[in-house]
Amino acid sequence: MTIEEIKKKFKEDLEKVSDKKMLEDLRVRYLGRNGELNMILREIREMPEQERAQIGRYVNEFKNEINELIKTAEDRLVEAISNFSKEWLDVTAPGMSLPRGHLHPRTIVLHKVEEIFQSLGFSVIDSAELETDYYNFQALNYPKDHPARDMQDTFYVTDEFLMRSQTSPNQVRYMEKHNPPLRIIAPGKVYRRDASDATHESQFFQVEGLMVDKHISIGHFKAVITEFFKRLYSKEVKIRLRPSYFPFTEPSFEPDISCTFCDGQGCRICKNTGWLEMAGAGMVHPFVFKSAGYNAYEWQGFAFGFGLDRLVMMKYKINDIRLLNFGDLRFLKQF
Repeated sequence: MTIEEIKKKFKEDLEKVSDKKMLEDLRVRYLGRNGELNMILREIREMPEQERAQIGRYVNEFKNEINELIKTAEDRLVEAISNFSKEWLDVTAPGMSLPRGHLHPRTIVLHKVEEIFQSLGFSVIDSAELETDYYNFQALNYPKDHPARDMQDTFYVTDEFLMRSQTSPNQVRYMEKHNPPLRIIAPGKVYRRDASDATHESQFFQVEGLMVDKHISIGHFKAVITEFFKRLYSKEVKIRLRPSYFPFTEPSFEPDISCTFCDGQGCRICKNTGWLEMAGAGMVHPFVFKSAGYNAYEWQGFAFGFGLDRLVMMKYKINDIRLLNFGDLRFLKQF
């Protein structure tokens, strides 16, 4: 590119400058170490002495001209900013309407869950996602060689630390520091080495619940959980308890509710059974009370845990759990 072409291009670029950053970028592009003018000065080193002196003088004159033009442009920008600040502004004029964000469907349901349980006298607690093997397993009646450990393929960080595979460690941790009676829920993330598909993820959300007092029975649990689902889905629901097994509860059971999609008549969602599996639950095992320092002959309680993501999917008729984590705005804008 010739000097005349560079001069013409510089003046065109200068007209497009609208702020100080653009002006500085322009200065570096033409006057910097690797700028347009220095590239020409490097080329003329190979020219004859007389021609080199003539072209060098011309380049230096152009360089001074650029500096003057940049200084003039900078003064113009400063003056424009000063004049703008002196202009009268109508502060009562309506502003530009900007798109507003909104809550994620999981957050909406979590807030509702917390609101319902708080109205029933439960406290909401939080806890760390990095957990010890003791609280995640041993204190919950999972010895080192317990076969139930195989039910949860766990992310271990070290031999003793892991990403919690359930929210149940909150039971022992909370009871160690608080005297009964107590009622808590503990929502949070859990991690398992599950393959990702429409109903499974390696990271998902659970809501742990615990109620301890002197005369707690399964009837108390059924009353609490029935009221919870009634308020969550704004309709009457039936509850049934199926026998199950969990190391930290005895007896253990899984509560089902009448299908909220077909009102128990049978549909594709409930596989034509009229029932939907909702949680794992049971009466707190004496071993767990012992781990927390409670007298198992004096206190009784129930514990439960359900998947928050499942509640969200049922409430909004979402058929793929992965949609909750993809961050697709086309999906999220529906809520």
